[in-house]
Amino acid sequence: MVTSYLQTVEKKMSIFPIDRHQDLIDQLAQFIVEESKSGEPVQLNFICTHNSRRSQFAQAWCTLAQAYLELNVAEAYSGGTEVTACNERTIAALKRAGCTIKKDGEENPVYTVSDEELKSEFKLWSKVFDDEANPKGRFAAIMTCDHADQNCPLIPGAAIRVPLTYTDPKYADDSDNEASAYDMTCNIIATDMLRLFKKVKELM
Repeated sequence: MVTSYLQTVEKKMSIFPIDRHQDLIDQLAQFIVEESKSGEPVQLNFICTHNSRRSQFAQAWCTLAQAYLELNVAEAYSGGTEVTACNERTIAALKRAGCTIKKDGEENPVYTVSDEELKSEFKLWSKVFDDEANPKGRFAAIMTCDHADQNCPLIPGAAIRVPLTYTDPKYADDSDNEASAYDMTCNIIATDMLRLFKKVKELM
């Protein structure tokens, strides 16, 4: 089902080929291609304030887009300036996009996200950007929200910093538009990750 979702995203990309993030995507793609020449996976750390919505979507689609394109050049991580929890609405949107998800724990649960067709599995949970589980050097710090970008003037160990920011779907929480707002953010980020790795594939 994730494959079908990304196929639909890909079709829309052919109709609307230019994106507001294109220059940043091109910059990040070039970094990935250059760093991949070492033979080691390139590390991408997606960062927002609470590590609950946008950075979690980005980590998920960074992984899934590569599997869809049969690439294995980058490892996706995420973190925040503080720990909260991966928002249940984020998880619900990923389920609607076709992901299979298992939950472990309650206060800050660890979600195992998988897709059998793409043979992909990874874990999402809220953590600070410099958590032990995240990379420590030569990684790309990708700022997915303006607040984190403005309030983190320095990300230790980052080789490059890219402000790939998105509107927080939190504005629609507990409203009639909640699901559609999260689905839209999910789709926008999936599109950017697919654009990114199609560009990487083109440059390699």
